[in-house]
Amino acid sequence: MNVLVILIPASLILGGVGLVGFLWTVRSSQYDDPEGSAARILMEEDPKPDLPD
Repeated sequence: MNVLVILIPASLILGGVGLVGFLWTVRSSQYDDPEGSAARILMEEDPKPDLPD
Protein backbone atom coordinates (compact mmCIF):
# COMPACT_ATOMS: atom_id res chain seq x y z
CA MET A 1 0.00 0.00 0.00
CA ASN A 2 2.91 2.34 0.64
CA VAL A 3 4.01 1.98 -2.96
CA LEU A 4 0.81 3.69 -4.10
CA VAL A 5 1.89 6.82 -2.23
CA ILE A 6 4.85 6.99 -4.62
CA LEU A 7 3.30 5.65 -7.83
CA ILE A 8 0.19 7.83 -7.96
CA PRO A 9 2.01 11.20 -7.66
CA ALA A 10 4.74 9.98 -10.01
CA SER A 11 2.19 9.02 -12.66
CA LEU A 12 0.36 12.34 -12.27
CA ILE A 13 3.62 14.26 -12.62
CA LEU A 14 4.70 12.29 -15.71
CA GLY A 15 1.25 12.72 -17.25
CA GLY A 16 1.39 16.44 -16.59
CA VAL A 17 4.83 16.70 -18.17
CA GLY A 18 3.54 14.86 -21.24
CA LEU A 19 0.51 17.12 -21.47
CA VAL A 20 2.63 20.26 -21.14
CA GLY A 21 4.98 18.96 -23.84
CA PHE A 22 2.08 18.23 -26.17
CA LEU A 23 0.52 21.65 -25.63
CA TRP A 24 3.90 23.29 -26.26
CA THR A 25 4.25 21.52 -29.62
CA VAL A 26 0.70 22.49 -30.62
CA ARG A 27 1.23 26.15 -29.69
CA SER A 28 4.55 26.32 -31.55
CA SER A 29 2.81 25.11 -34.76
CA GLN A 30 4.87 21.97 -35.18
CA TYR A 31 1.90 20.08 -36.60
CA ASP A 32 1.01 22.66 -39.26
CA ASP A 33 1.90 21.75 -42.84
CA PRO A 34 -0.04 24.15 -45.06
CA GLU A 35 1.98 23.37 -48.21
CA GLY A 36 2.63 19.66 -47.73
CA SER A 37 -0.44 17.89 -49.08
CA ALA A 38 -1.45 20.66 -51.46
CA ALA A 39 1.95 20.84 -53.14
CA ARG A 40 2.57 17.10 -53.05
CA ILE A 41 -0.32 16.39 -55.42
CA LEU A 42 1.05 18.84 -58.00
CA MET A 43 4.68 17.72 -57.93
CA GLU A 44 5.80 15.02 -60.30
CA GLU A 45 7.99 12.33 -58.92
CA ASP A 46 11.16 11.51 -60.78
CA PRO A 47 10.95 8.05 -62.28
CA LYS A 48 13.24 5.61 -60.55
CA PRO A 49 16.14 4.50 -62.73
CA ASP A 50 16.14 0.90 -63.86
CA LEU A 51 18.55 -1.10 -61.80
CA PRO A 52 20.62 -3.77 -63.53
CA ASP A 53 19.62 -7.34 -62.74
